[in-house]
Order: sequence, then C-alpha cells, then structure tokens
Amino acid sequence: MLTGLNVAVIGGDARQLEVIRKLTELDAKLFLIGFDQLDHGFTGATKAKIDEVIFKEIDAIILPIPGTNQEGIIDTVFSNEEVKLTEDILSQTPPHCVIYSGITNSYLDKLVQSTNRKLIQLFERDDVAIYNSIPTVEGTIMMVIQHTDITIHGSRIAVLGLGRVGMSVARTFASLGAKVKVGARDTAHLARITEMGLTPFSLEQLKNEVKDIDVCINTIPHLIITAQIISNMPAHTLIVDLASKPGGTDFRYAEKRGIKALLAPGLPGIVAPKTAGQIVANVLTQLLNDLLEGKGSS
Repeated sequence: MLTGLNVAVIGGDARQLEVIRKLTELDAKLFLIGFDQLDHGFTGATKAKIDEVIFKEIDAIILPIPGTNQEGIIDTVFSNEEVKLTEDILSQTPPHCVIYSGITNSYLDKLVQSTNRKLIQLFERDDVAIYNSIPTVEGTIMMVIQHTDITIHGSRIAVLGLGRVGMSVARTFASLGAKVKVGARDTAHLARITEMGLTPFSLEQLKNEVKDIDVCINTIPHLIITAQIISNMPAHTLIVDLASKPGGTDFRYAEKRGIKALLAPGLPGIVAPKTAGQIVANVLTQLLNDLLEGKGSS
C-alpha cells in the first residue's frame, strides 16, 4: 500500500490513466495537474491547477513518458492549460521528492541538477523497455500493413539496431515470414543476429544493404538513414523510424525522393495505451513503495 504518499501527476496521455488508477487503488493521495477535461473521477485523486498544489507536501512527481519539452512545457492531452515545470516549483518540494519521467532532455536534467532532486527515467530500465517493445512491435506491424501493398511474408526488411526494441522487431517480422536482415556495429550484436537465424550486416555497409529492401525499420536514435542512404533505396521502400524524436532519418530528403518515411515514437501509447500504462504503473508502484519505505526510515 502507498498510504501516506502524496503524488503529483502532471500531464500525459491515456497511459497516465492506468497509473492514476493503480496508485489510487493503493491509497496514494494524488493531485492531478492537466486533467481538468477528464470526465473520469478517481477516488483519492484531486484535480488541481499547478499553482494550487502545495509542493512542499509532495513526495513524488510523475511526468508523462516524454517528460517536458526544451522549454519545460508538459504535454497535457486532457487539458488546454499550458503547464510548465520550473525551478521554483521543484525547489518547493521536500529534499526527498523524486521526479519520474519516461525519458529526459537537457532542460529536465538541468532542472533536477539545480534543485538537487532525483530524476528516475523509466525507459532506461531494461524491464520497462523490454515489456514496452511488445506493443511497439504490434504497432510497427500495423504501420507496415497500412502503408505497403505487399504481404509481410516474403518481404525484404532491414532492421537497424539490435537493442531491446530492435531485437523484438527483428524476431517478430522473421516469424511472420519476412526475409529479415539486421544492421549493427557491435560485433557481439552481429553474432547474436546470426544466432537468431537472421542475416547480419555492419552498419558501415548500410548504403549497399538497402538496395533491394521493401521496408527499413530504424531503432537507432541518431541520424543513420541519411540522404546518401535513401538515394540507394528502391522507390517503393517504406521507412518506419521508431527512434525518439527527431528520429534517425533525413525526412526532408525522403519526401523529396518520394519515399514514404514515418516517424513513429511512442507507438505503445497509440496502439495499446492500456497495456503500456499498466507496464509503467507496475514499475512505478515498486519505485514508490521503495520511496515510501525510505521516507519512513528517514
């Protein structure tokens, strides 16, 4: 149980509703900021504007998966109100207050550093990322089906990166009958790709490897699909970029070339918000329980 814990949930999409539901069931006291248009009521949760919350009593702040933008603005799907996380707000919180976000950026990093508060990035955890790869893969399959005129079975697919998402993507498309090759730099990853029964290639050879593909799925969060790479792709190639914004694709050149390129970060929140929210809620429950135990022993 999370009785006695005061939590501010600031902004977010449908995934946050699962977090709110879980935490209220565990008797945490929640303050919902950026949810004024939400019809659903949760017992033990109070809707409030950010300037109405007494932050000196807040033990934890839960941000949406994307955190804030570079100006500190938090995305609020259930409100038209602009909500900004500032140094003044964080400095009002007690020293033990922890901020939870999916990912971070330079603004958020600087904010927690200047206020000496702890930030936990949920998507840096292997368990969250691996669980989250499941709805990501399902969403990727949906996008490939919607935006191509061929079956996945027999199609030629290049997956870039063998991280936690790349591995799930490559394995699933191969199981659907696609001819999958996977690009990586790490020799251990190239060995793992071979062990999985897929075709490995070094990313240094990417320009040559895209000459005959139908779909290119990128998971690498920096520019990898450059104009030079795109110019070597067949005209019908579909690019699905799963990396966090701004992705790893030269979208301007892809459009100029007439190649369809889709930036699709946050697919779990789009295709399966309930499941994606439950994944986050379960991990947050563990972390908040640890926080509560630490608060009690201090």
